[in-house]
Formats: sequence, structure tokens, C-alpha cells
Amino acid sequence: MPRILVIEDDVATASAIEKQLVAHKHEIVRAADGASGLAWATKEYFDVITLDRMLPDTNGLAVVSELRARSIMVPVLMISALSDVDERIAGIRAGGDDYLVKPFSSQEMVARVEALIRRSGTATPDVVIRAAAIEMNLVKRTVLFEGKQLRLPHMEFKLLEFLMRHAGRTLGRKFIFEQVWGYYFDPGANLINVHIGRLRKKLERDGRPPMIITVMGEGYRLEIG
Repeated sequence: MPRILVIEDDVATASAIEKQLVAHKHEIVRAADGASGLAWATKEYFDVITLDRMLPDTNGLAVVSELRARSIMVPVLMISALSDVDERIAGIRAGGDDYLVKPFSSQEMVARVEALIRRSGTATPDVVIRAAAIEMNLVKRTVLFEGKQLRLPHMEFKLLEFLMRHAGRTLGRKFIFEQVWGYYFDPGANLINVHIGRLRKKLERDGRPPMIITVMGEGYRLEIG
């Protein structure tokens, strides 16, 4: 079971994070300030740390910088109400691995945590993943949909894999863009729309609703029902 250290002084936010992560079978340890967070991170192993940008005794940048100075390389998800690009860049440069802006979707928070676990290599590697009528073999790079093979270009394959790993959850366009394409979100980018549209056509089912749903104002969701 992955272990997550939640460094957050706001009780309501910390409780919401814990509730969602526990529901997805993660073990949680909570710290209410930077000093206790550093103490936990120094003495015990964690798969991911969620770290609030503003803490009562210090700030998140100082905490993550200290972690890296001590050669503690556990992935860190920075969480902050500060949303401008300079703040996000500062968080990454200080040693953070990802940056989530408040208020945030609980589903996206869980997805970001699990993405960090996979990227760090602490998760058990999958060979075959399944969601509804889709089966993907990550070694052979093959996809079966309702028993029939689909031929997907590289980026469509990566996008579908990402949607499958988070099936049933609404994922923001910014999050998809950063995690699949690997660089910061460009609000004017049409890449996601184009690739989602192509995948939708390939996953069409006669007389049934599309498997990839557009959630207006939020993002996309792969239906598993």
C-alpha cells in the first residue's frame, strides 16, 4: 500500500486529501507544519509527499529545498492557492515534482499523486491494463477494444493509457497535457481536442454513448460503466 505524507496546516483541506487518498487504498500520515513534516520525511519512507505552499512556520519552497538538500528524493506534489506561472516554476525549481492549484478537484489530486508514484518507479509495473471493454498490453504495445485490435499512433496510445489508468475520473485538460505531452499547458493548444476526437471515433460502440466524455469546464473522463 503506497504511503503518502500530507503536509498541510488547514484541517479541512488535510482531511479532504486524506479521505480521497484512503478511499483509493493509500496509507496517510499527516503533518500540520513544515518542521513536523521534515521530521516524518527524515525518519520514515513515503512514496509521495503532498506539500502546502504556505505553512504556519515556514513555506513549502523551504521544505522541499531542505528535503533535496538532505538527499530525500521522494516525489513532492506542491499544493498552493498561488496560480501564476512564476509561482509554479518556483515550486518546480525548488525541487517539487508537480504543482496543483487550490481549489482543486479531488479526483485530479489523486490522479496526480498516483502519476508521481508510477513515475518514481515505486509502483508495481503493469504489463496489461484493462478498463471496460479495452485491454492494453504495455509490453507488446497492443490495444484490444471489444476483442478487436486497434492500431494507435504513439501519442494516442499514451493518451489512452493515461485515461485508462484513471478511468471513471474527470481529468483536467491542463493535467492531461502536462502528464501525457510532458510540458506545461498552453491554453491555446488544440492537441488534446484533436487526439481525444480521434480516440472517440476508434472507441465508438453501436447505439451507445461515447466512452470518452467531455465534462464541460472541467476536462474529460473515460467511462467504465
